[in-house]
Amino acid sequence: MDNNSSHSQLDNETLAMLKNPAIRNTLPVLYSLVVLISIPGNVFSLWVFFFHIKPKTPSVIFMINLSSTDLALACCLPLQIVYHIEGNNWLYSNNLCSVVTVMFYANMYSSILTMTCISLERYLGVVHPMKLVKWRRKRYALVVCLVMWTTLLLALSPLAQTDLTYEVKELDIKTCFDVLKWNMLPSRLAWAAFLLTLFVLFFLIPFTVTVACYIGVIRKLVQTSHRYSDRQKTRSIYLAIIVLLVFITCFAPSNFVLLVHMISRLYLNKSFYHIYKLTLGLSCLNNCIDPFIYYFASKEFYQKFMQVIGQKVQLSDSTEIRRDSVFSANGRTMSARSMSSGPGEVTNVVQPCLHRNESVF
Repeated sequence: MDNNSSHSQLDNETLAMLKNPAIRNTLPVLYSLVVLISIPGNVFSLWVFFFHIKPKTPSVIFMINLSSTDLALACCLPLQIVYHIEGNNWLYSNNLCSVVTVMFYANMYSSILTMTCISLERYLGVVHPMKLVKWRRKRYALVVCLVMWTTLLLALSPLAQTDLTYEVKELDIKTCFDVLKWNMLPSRLAWAAFLLTLFVLFFLIPFTVTVACYIGVIRKLVQTSHRYSDRQKTRSIYLAIIVLLVFITCFAPSNFVLLVHMISRLYLNKSFYHIYKLTLGLSCLNNCIDPFIYYFASKEFYQKFMQVIGQKVQLSDSTEIRRDSVFSANGRTMSARSMSSGPGEVTNVVQPCLHRNESVF
């Protein structure tokens, strides 16, 4: 998003960015890979979540939200693929450009916030289990998702209300979001406030909370190793580490590069947008990785996947316990009924292990 006035010519640096072969060749390949993996992966994920996992706990609600946004973005990416193949030339309507752009950023930030919600729930379930019991209600997770999307759409409203296309006469192309008009916002201060709000509210704070939560989860599992089998503890720790690495790899580069680019562009007239465009491709890889995380995190998801590929899985009692969630609401494993009941029914502990599995994010 190089900024430009509505009538002035583009500088040489911006023109070079638009002709950059790394962007024009790399992003279509990367986005095509995301589409090929993300669409079937997330369709399958939603099928499992809706029809094969009951009851719908907060973790499941959050994963449905995550998978739905991943699928929505994957369906929009073919437009971006054509855009870059055509030499950064937008062939569709101006309004569609705004829709695709808002969807792109809404997906990234909603994924960050949803993963933060999951990490916070997992932290409370492991470190403060008794505090989590009364909040383990589907309606609370639905409210959180509603508030999340309302906040996101309000924050991204400047993009939704603006024509994000730009006619580049020097190259005879029409860009989508790659060149923004300075008058989209009233002043440089407004630009700085808008971009800092996105960075701090939708990345830095969630990133800090997610890291802190998973560090707390890992520390608690190590300290209470006598309560869990070695395989169970190791699997949970590895999964937490993987999620953190995915979070850092997919989301951190684009957000930090955007911050550097906009500070440089606003005050030093220097652009790092070509680097930012490539890091945006990394953020989309999260759409491909999420279904694999569900595979490792959920027993039902794992079993259904094995059935689809024609493999019969016979889980022994010890394996059932190993694959079941270690994040029960009171520090002990509980039956499915007690997990889905209200606070007054939490004492119905009748099974040595869960009847259904939850995410071990």
